[in-house]
Amino acid sequence: MSPSNPQAPKILLIRRDNIGDLVCTTPLISALRLRYPRAHIAALVNTYNRQALEGHPDVDAVYAYAKAKHRLPGQSRAAIYRDKLLLLLKLRAQRFDYVLLAAPHPGASALLLARWIAPAHIAGYAEPTGSVDLTLPHSTEDALHEVEQVFRLAKLFGIESAPGKLSMAVDAAARERVSAALRPRDPVRKLIALHISARKPSQRWPAERFAELMHALGQEADFLLLWSPGAADHPQHPGDDAKAQAIMDAAGSLPLLAYPTQELKDLAAALSLADTVICSDGGAMHIAAALGKPVLCFFGDSDAGRWHPWGVPYRLLQPESRNAADISLAAALQALRELRLES
Repeated sequence: MSPSNPQAPKILLIRRDNIGDLVCTTPLISALRLRYPRAHIAALVNTYNRQALEGHPDVDAVYAYAKAKHRLPGQSRAAIYRDKLLLLLKLRAQRFDYVLLAAPHPGASALLLARWIAPAHIAGYAEPTGSVDLTLPHSTEDALHEVEQVFRLAKLFGIESAPGKLSMAVDAAARERVSAALRPRDPVRKLIALHISARKPSQRWPAERFAELMHALGQEADFLLLWSPGAADHPQHPGDDAKAQAIMDAAGSLPLLAYPTQELKDLAAALSLADTVICSDGGAMHIAAALGKPVLCFFGDSDAGRWHPWGVPYRLLQPESRNAADISLAAALQALRELRLES
């Protein structure tokens, strides 16, 4: 079965996992737009990661549903499931030509969503069945980056190029808020963004180490301190208010703007203004790469080959212990010096 208009197919990508995973899918989206300039390209994501795609120039529509673990206060599980069903029915009525399972391992639940939407074709890394008629075998190359793994799906659409850079739109109002908060500052001095939050404990660089780094660099740069706000013991959205306060207390009179980012668009806006980003492996790191920023990143117990910053100058530190807390100040300063020479 061919699309009703082969030059302008209706394509829906499903990517419902973490922020960084979705950002790593943007080279595929941009390649599809280049291949089909007149296509309708949409994405089905979740409410947690949707702002990573909102406003993206290559995406016509972003649809999102809330996972039960991300539900808002007072929002029942029943309401979550009802809204999800209504969204799937809405998507089904659009009669997509392709639903693309845009992940190396999409899982049975993503395939179930695709079947509910009932496109002409379901494409992706899935076992061939009556419902998945465009499939690609998994790569046997273990060293592929997540971007490369996902981008292999472009072959299903006749795209043979290499993946390009990550991309992300920046909300203009959010960027102006950060710019206003930074005024006045000397534009000659470099602005270093320090993102201190990390979901996995092994990825977290200690507060005292961030403070020591700022003191070592305080004569040559201004600092933008970024973190996920809230208490560390919040059951759904743990935050780093206490860690941020410890860094602020230790910073003393250093030129520091503390800027908690409640929403993803606030984080992207803040990172877009930085000259260099220092962070742990995670969503913020991939957003920084999507914004073209040089990155110094701390890796703990994660796969550096698969998840390192894509398409930008970077230095990656990962100790043998695979615990970011064991990365020394000296190692961070040396890596930052090397990064400056490269970028």
